[in-house]
Amino acid sequence: MAIPQWQHSFQALGSRYTSRANPDPASSPEWMGWNEALAEQLRWPKDLRKTDEALAVFAGQHPLEGTSPSASVYAGHQFGQYNPQLGDGRAILLGEWALSPSEHYDIQLKGAGQTPYSRGGDGKSPVGPVVREYLVSEAMYHLGVPTTRALAAIATGDKVFRNTIEPGAVMVRVAKSHLRFGSIQYFAMTR
Repeated sequence: MAIPQWQHSFQALGSRYTSRANPDPASSPEWMGWNEALAEQLRWPKDLRKTDEALAVFAGQHPLEGTSPSASVYAGHQFGQYNPQLGDGRAILLGEWALSPSEHYDIQLKGAGQTPYSRGGDGKSPVGPVVREYLVSEAMYHLGVPTTRALAAIATGDKVFRNTIEPGAVMVRVAKSHLRFGSIQYFAMTR
């Protein structure tokens, strides 16, 4: 069995499509959830399965060798209006986990901090939306609905300011691709 490795085909598209974006280190991360079945499917290394090292990686405290964190730009409609440039405002792609030449999975941190597309936001996520996405994405998957998957949920120990002060969290999500219709729309409208 071949050992999976990181690839970065999004970044190969160039700076017009992606920008570097490093996760903000969490102050005192703790595991909230870990999806061992998905880790098995991904052939995720045993030393990075709900370990202190994995927690440090997903909490932005320690870069994982082979990753190249980035955020993607896209266009689309928001609040009923066309917006020619949106983007991953709080999602940071670590890279594509390549199980074989034809089977890749994007590993993305959601709520891990600002990106060039945050548009003044902090790029963080409160615990509530992370727990909701973790549960709903796995429920949808098990109902046969194509969706992103939840590898992990991590409490950051940091405070997130929304309408009130809330505890922060990071979602580690997985998908065959995070390419959106808006990714194609962006290039169609800006060429």
